[in-house]
Amino acid sequence: MAEAEKTEPLNIQMGKKNAIDAHLEKQWDEYLEAEKDAKPVVVDETAMVARIIDELTNVSGMSVEEYTLYQKWCEVHEKYPVDPEGSVNLLGKPYLLDKAQIKVIEHVKRNIWYPKEPDDYLKLEPELIFTEGTVNEIEKFPAPALWNAIRTFSSTMKNNNNIGRNLNFIVQDKVSKKYLGVICISSDFLDLTPRDKYIGWSREVKTQGHMINHTAIGSTIVPLQPLGFNYVGGKLLALLCLSDTVQEEWKRQYKDVLVGVTTTSLYGSFSQYQNLKHWHKRGHSSGSVSYEPTKETIYLIRDWLKLNYPRKYFEWYVATKSTGQPYKRDHRNRSLTFAYSKLKIPKDLQRSKHERGIYFSTLYDNTNAFLRKEIDETALVKSFDTSTEYLVKLWKEKYAGKRIASLQADNRTNFETLYYDDLIYMTWEETKNKYLSQVGR
Repeated sequence: MAEAEKTEPLNIQMGKKNAIDAHLEKQWDEYLEAEKDAKPVVVDETAMVARIIDELTNVSGMSVEEYTLYQKWCEVHEKYPVDPEGSVNLLGKPYLLDKAQIKVIEHVKRNIWYPKEPDDYLKLEPELIFTEGTVNEIEKFPAPALWNAIRTFSSTMKNNNNIGRNLNFIVQDKVSKKYLGVICISSDFLDLTPRDKYIGWSREVKTQGHMINHTAIGSTIVPLQPLGFNYVGGKLLALLCLSDTVQEEWKRQYKDVLVGVTTTSLYGSFSQYQNLKHWHKRGHSSGSVSYEPTKETIYLIRDWLKLNYPRKYFEWYVATKSTGQPYKRDHRNRSLTFAYSKLKIPKDLQRSKHERGIYFSTLYDNTNAFLRKEIDETALVKSFDTSTEYLVKLWKEKYAGKRIASLQADNRTNFETLYYDDLIYMTWEETKNKYLSQVGR
């Protein structure tokens, strides 16, 4: 069916828009009523601007790798604070404020997959465990807590909370129950020019036609070590992002068929996705990640927005869609960009100039035609076998075996687990000295 034939009549489109507008305005009226007697937080704008510039000057002077590690260090200290009373354990380390956190951290450390022999990867039977509503059967840890502990301490990349759709999976060995890594499948980037040109996507079809809901992004693809280094475990997890398990969970949760998956490299052109079967490079991002001030400064900016631009603040931080999702996508970056503009923060302090490679996997031969609304779901034709069994076999035969053989030949195998929980107790200088060379591993 041609796109024109599938476009909704104008009266239906207008009806939906009016319903959205009415829902938003009702929330706005309720928000104003709730806030009418609230005492506003007054922010010293001059002092705040100086603080923003000072913090952004500091981080914008870092290399990409150093800034990545700095964000990780800040994240760990925010999410895993130590006991302010200063009590210590038998090893002389301060107790965490939330003692349940250390139990989860130690459980994960004890259960990281570790080979006894170089060829033990051949015995692995990886499986994806969806975290919603599931727990670890032995020690009864909530799966979301396990996922967060693995994600936070197995990668130097910051563990961001993505707005919108998110499917979190723990990847473990079915036999030993040892952990191999974590995956998160999230709402796709709204605008990626190289991907959109490849698909032939018009913005109207992508957004108003809701076809963006039929693609996703592998926002987290993090293997534990030594699987990652010795056996290119990142390639295994990237392949599993395309699996039937992921596709079926996306359909079950969101009622949309998943036809394509995006991901981006962390550091320029070199990437674990390069030459990976079923993943194809589609160019580079035109920009890069924004530099961020500290959490405390971000809260100051939010208070300033609330006082000076209440409607903007409401739409970014309060309003929701009828589905319960935030009204605005990417509200944090939007709000910071807006505030920087109004406060005249220099643009060269706001963003790095580091590009990322864009990779896109089409799960069907006619994925692009479907995303352009030229065909419907019944006409989709599978591109390749997406069973977990096939994807694992592909990884073992095409990538893992060659990698470990090459490392052994060059005497470069590394069996460190690289679990970064010691950042809890380290200063920034100690962290930089110990781990800067490991960023991206």
